[in-house]
Amino acid sequence: MKLLTFIENGEYKLGIKTDLGVLDVASSARELDMAGKVPTDVHSVIAEGRPAVEALSRLAEKASSAARASSYWLEEESLNYGPCVTNPQKIICIGLNYRRHAEETNAAIPEYPILFNKFNNTLTGHGHDVPLPRVSSKVDYEAELAIVIGKQAKYLSEENVLDHVFGYCCVNDISARDLQMRSQQWLLGKSCDGFSPLGPYLVTADEVGDPNNLAIQTTVNGEIRQNSNTSDMIFHCGEIVNYVSQHMTLLPGDIILTGTPEGVVLGYPPEKQVYLQDGDMVTISIEKLGSITNRMVKE
Repeated sequence: MKLLTFIENGEYKLGIKTDLGVLDVASSARELDMAGKVPTDVHSVIAEGRPAVEALSRLAEKASSAARASSYWLEEESLNYGPCVTNPQKIICIGLNYRRHAEETNAAIPEYPILFNKFNNTLTGHGHDVPLPRVSSKVDYEAELAIVIGKQAKYLSEENVLDHVFGYCCVNDISARDLQMRSQQWLLGKSCDGFSPLGPYLVTADEVGDPNNLAIQTTVNGEIRQNSNTSDMIFHCGEIVNYVSQHMTLLPGDIILTGTPEGVVLGYPPEKQVYLQDGDMVTISIEKLGSITNRMVKE
């Protein structure tokens, strides 16, 4: 199932992407006598897991057999997207997790996953402008696969680790390199407003299948900059979730960004480094997960 969040009258609302369009969950539940029988926000779906997805599937099936002109069917092009996960307790990031990316930046292959964090202020949705901070002149893109945790997890074993994942989505781990490199801690360059466009869809794990073999790509103004596969990860998705769970409790709705492949501006020779500029359109695409596009604008 592909879930999404859209903004209406200043509030986040839950939608389901289907072949007929986007189903407004709350509106359709009211009209089809299923109010109270289905969750109407994305975090409730994540927390309830499989029963919630099955209830939403029944709602979508009922809606698909009703009038096609019903107001609860929305055109995707008309939506004001929110981030597909709106309020995670934790946003955990893995640095230098693609072999060829480590090589292009002349970094040593890490022995353990490198963890840092971002905050909710970085979240934004598909189609929204991202401000280029006035304090930075070196803003870079980073296509990443995001893992969304579905079950509380601590001290997981390798055998069942991905059972604790609800789904996956695209994210752009936007990075102000001049701020990032000021110190050994990367947080400053990673946590500016809007620096984690997330979405457009949260795709359930069963629909994705193997997350360690997905094509991943970035384009800037239509030019391909990153073109790789998640199979180039040094630490694969199960290893990452397992490792993080040994050190902190993961909760439903927590997000783990799994690193970026080669092709970032930082990896170019200095004389060829052209960082993101006012008006640049950046699209992150991952196989089975869709594409998220955002325009960079001068703050």
